[in-house]
Amino acid sequence: MQEDKQRWNERYLDNPMPQNVSPLLEKYIAHAKVGQAADIACGTGRNTHYLADMGFLVDAIDISDYALERVKKSSTIKKIDTDLDKYNLTPNKYDLIVNINYLNRRLVSQMKEALRSGGVLVFETFIVAHGDFNLPTTNLDYLLRKNELLHSFIGLDVIYYEEKIDINLKGEKIKVASLVAKKA
Repeated sequence: MQEDKQRWNERYLDNPMPQNVSPLLEKYIAHAKVGQAADIACGTGRNTHYLADMGFLVDAIDISDYALERVKKSSTIKKIDTDLDKYNLTPNKYDLIVNINYLNRRLVSQMKEALRSGGVLVFETFIVAHGDFNLPTTNLDYLLRKNELLHSFIGLDVIYYEEKIDINLKGEKIKVASLVAKKA
């Protein structure tokens, strides 16, 4: 865990990170009932702060203590400093789960179980694209395959799904999969 914490702390120090709320979350927030939310791999809190401002009680979950220090102190935000390779989501707890720019396949089934009836999942992360854009090799454990995100959440009612080419903060072309789904 300590190696992961150090790696993520360095990543936040050395790389540009998005500062604005995820456009996907902003566009589809109206589908979620205000209540309890989880921001998985929340980073410095761009989505956490938005959710708190919208009236949610937010569990801001991340391994980077550097990032979590930048999440505002608030009675509506609970910071959880943990290794997501070991952390378990509480079943039937959340009205909204947000997972942006992070993939931990171990948590997929837990996310489905952690949503309350009527709960919404907003999930967006990267797809394998190295051969397409000459990007340096990355650990493929953290990249989706084509249609994997859609297949991972079978059983939820899909509100929106797309795989597209986007541009990251370094100006590089990337592939991204986006899903918004609701638990019946």
